[in-house]
Amino acid sequence: MSDMAIWTEKLVKTYPDVRAVDGLNLNVPRGVVYGFLGRNGAGKTTTIRILLGLARATEGRATVLGFSVGHEQVAIFERTAYVSESKTLYGNLTPRELVYFTRGFYPRWSDQAVRKYSQLLEIPMDRPFSKLSQGNRTKVCLLLALSQGADLLIFDEPATGLDPVVLDEFLRILVQDVVSEGKTIFISSHQLSDVEQIADWVGVIDHGMLLLEARLDDIKSQFRWVTAAGSDLPQSGFPEVMLVASEGKFHRYLVKSGAEAFAAKLSRQGATVAEVLPMSLREIFLALVRKEDTCTPGNVGEIAAAVSSSF
Repeated sequence: MSDMAIWTEKLVKTYPDVRAVDGLNLNVPRGVVYGFLGRNGAGKTTTIRILLGLARATEGRATVLGFSVGHEQVAIFERTAYVSESKTLYGNLTPRELVYFTRGFYPRWSDQAVRKYSQLLEIPMDRPFSKLSQGNRTKVCLLLALSQGADLLIFDEPATGLDPVVLDEFLRILVQDVVSEGKTIFISSHQLSDVEQIADWVGVIDHGMLLLEARLDDIKSQFRWVTAAGSDLPQSGFPEVMLVASEGKFHRYLVKSGAEAFAAKLSRQGATVAEVLPMSLREIFLALVRKEDTCTPGNVGEIAAAVSSSF
């Protein structure tokens, strides 16, 4: 059995006018919450559609739960729950009727989960789906996914329309009820604060390319902004530096590890190191999506070459 819930190798999806996925190498371990982060149009939904067999990759390979995408799709469907970005279901059916309709497709369906999560998420079970608010439609889709007994749950923008109280309850359910049972959660989102609350791993995608894949704890403990002043400061040639932002005599280095040692190295070269600051996930995301170099998957943001930009 593969130890990866999702694995892709050089995955590419092209359309006549766009390269939606561009050489994507994902490594999503089993039993984790993986935040798949990117702006609108970054390639998140296209990637998910390929994994689920809803779109065919132009190039590359992928597996889900050890099963080959495009060849063992039935096995993938049996073990994967999916909530799409559109949150569309049969409008004339009530949530209760949607439960009865859906349960027959999943041998590990849990009526106990339906009872529990319909109450926790405060779902009006007897109103037609088309008459529900956007938030309640989202909750119905989440309910159906949580009740399938799936080994992998894929959520595409799962927080659509949820108020803060329900969102907090949903995130708690994912951590305490789903991941605690060894299941894997793959959340595609551009809502960084929500993902940061629960994620073990994050991958950042932009223009179809993976800019970063790392443990969230590693990001928080190792990533730093190093600000230095001086003339003729180096802008490349350091493997620990992911990008360089310049303004006049000041340079800011996004360092993925060993920031103190890097700062000492700059000092020995005559630079004046002004500060070494930790970075939030939001800051790292914003820095990365303003550049478009690829990273080596499985390493903490192993960028091919540092890039200079203004800040």
